[in-house]
Amino acid sequence: MNRKHLMYVLSATMTLQFFVSACGNQVGENANPNQPNGTQNSQQPSSSTTVINANQKSDGENSKNAVVTDIPVDKAKAEKFTDTAKFLAGIKVDAGSTLASLQKSKAWNDHAYYFDSSWQRLDAQQLSKIRNWSSNELKSLNQSSDPIFYPFSGPDFLYAYSFFPKGSDYVLAGLEPVGDIPDLEKIPPEKMDRKLQEITTSLNAILQLSFFRTNDMKVDLAEKGVLPVLFVFLARTNNKILDVEYITLQKDATVQAFENAQKAREAKNLIPGVKISFLPQGESNPRTLYYFSVDLSNGALQKTPEFNTFVKQFPEPTTYLKAASYLMHREDFSNIRDLILAESSSLLQDDSGMPVKYVDSSKWNLKFYGNYTQPIDLFSTRYQGDLRDIYKSDSSIKPLDFGIGYKFQVNESNLMLATSKKEQPAPKP
Repeated sequence: MNRKHLMYVLSATMTLQFFVSACGNQVGENANPNQPNGTQNSQQPSSSTTVINANQKSDGENSKNAVVTDIPVDKAKAEKFTDTAKFLAGIKVDAGSTLASLQKSKAWNDHAYYFDSSWQRLDAQQLSKIRNWSSNELKSLNQSSDPIFYPFSGPDFLYAYSFFPKGSDYVLAGLEPVGDIPDLEKIPPEKMDRKLQEITTSLNAILQLSFFRTNDMKVDLAEKGVLPVLFVFLARTNNKILDVEYITLQKDATVQAFENAQKAREAKNLIPGVKISFLPQGESNPRTLYYFSVDLSNGALQKTPEFNTFVKQFPEPTTYLKAASYLMHREDFSNIRDLILAESSSLLQDDSGMPVKYVDSSKWNLKFYGNYTQPIDLFSTRYQGDLRDIYKSDSSIKPLDFGIGYKFQVNESNLMLATSKKEQPAPKP
């Protein structure tokens, strides 16, 4: 079956077989615990370490909520992380990279060609339009480098970063395990071709939709986790990976870094996670991406209140919700819903987030976009009559020229932007 045929065969599926099969080995296990928010076991930078000052801001940036530190960066390790991400994402590494020889095969060049063309199509049809929409409709929010909170995200860093490219910290949470980083140099040459083909077939489906299907992720990421997915998205959004730390969230909501992924997994009754320090292209201010593997239902959060405490360390974050399975329509997810409403300065969501009835217009300024008729058949019981009335009665609602969420076709998607009336972002002079 050729690649063009595969694109159509898999367009209605969401498999992540690449991310499962390409992760048989690990790389970069020695963490460099140097970040804020209670990270323990800090180390001093060695002579081979560059110190990046996170206090430096590009012109016009304001980050009232970012935690400021000097970040030691092991240059060799950062290059290995970044090159691994590029290789997985079909991006050519420099000739001096230890992975350069692996890119000489026909299989990798076919993989890169396919990925480049698929990503160009995705960018033209969706991502570039999201960036343009964000630069206009979210302009005031993106003038400051506020934290971004994205529960029910899975490994979807891509859309959080596309809507909110200036976030100081990105806090993602999902049920999927953290997993490992593949050590590409340890994959036998005779197996690389097959693994790259698996990448091609799985990415074909991913690039057709704007969300991960929960049931697919339960299977595909059950063993190998989200890290390879995060690496691909970081590489394709032109970010350099400075460091990766395997972490757990302690009972006092501090972050404990571990030597490697296995040691982190051995920590019992603690929330596992990963912390990735990354640097956007052309910038000197590093950012932080957190992912926690955590159950956000009421019963689970009552047993792990440290997660809520950790989120509260980022005052007034912007919360993003997409393809959230309508879980916050249920009372057994009221805890996370209340946390969002209590802590967030802004909320951007589609109708699969929380019902509009919970977002009190006396406390929030509400703005709607796109079109709302009804949910997809799988979630037909989550229809919101009051939201439909808003869309029918308000002729000023602006359309969306891109698809997002479960109804990912153009003219079928919807977004709601809620900004707290407690404090409005100050416009730039």
